[in-house]
Amino acid sequence: MRADIPPDSAAPGSPSTAERILLRLKTRGPASASELARELAISAEAARQQIQKLAADGLISARQAAVATRAGRPRQDWELSAAGHARFPDTHAQLTVQLIGSIRQLFGEAGLDKLIGQREEQMRADYQQHCTRLKSLPRKLEKLAELRSAEGYMARVEKQGKEWLLIEDHCPICAAAQSCQGFCRSELQLFGEVLGEHAEINREEHLLADGRRCVYRIRPVEPG
Repeated sequence: MRADIPPDSAAPGSPSTAERILLRLKTRGPASASELARELAISAEAARQQIQKLAADGLISARQAAVATRAGRPRQDWELSAAGHARFPDTHAQLTVQLIGSIRQLFGEAGLDKLIGQREEQMRADYQQHCTRLKSLPRKLEKLAELRSAEGYMARVEKQGKEWLLIEDHCPICAAAQSCQGFCRSELQLFGEVLGEHAEINREEHLLADGRRCVYRIRPVEPG
């Protein structure tokens, strides 16, 4: 994120309270001021002050929560605006979209598909190189999340009973994917190949289908 977020009293070199609020809303979704204060271990007044600054800068916006307060009044939650999401890296978004348009114009959809196919093969080779030698499904998932995070996807793994969630809180190629959905067409197949035949994977949330993020559920499959 950029460094011109409203300052506060955070220690030098550490994320400011505003940065922590933005990251919390990015990774875990909308929250009320009281929730932010509690989770970030700051005072309610400090949370309100930072929220007011972020809202004034157009980085967050208010929305009515589905759950009412104890008094029965609608609760106000805060979420990232489009400008707030834009504070997280989208790899050369404008240039990428322009290049996609140029490739379409010069080589047609077939040429664009060939380019995307080459990218998929490179990703497959990289993921397989790092994950094939790992024996257990949890270790493969952790390594896959590590590789995806290095690419800017802010990926993490959560255990849910006997299953896992691979969560990607950010998409560094979102603009490109919106311009050409082929960029994420094969992720399910690619992840399935990397995790092996003893894992079943399904996409539960998709950024391009009005989801807040991309989430994949992984179930272990017994041999035979």
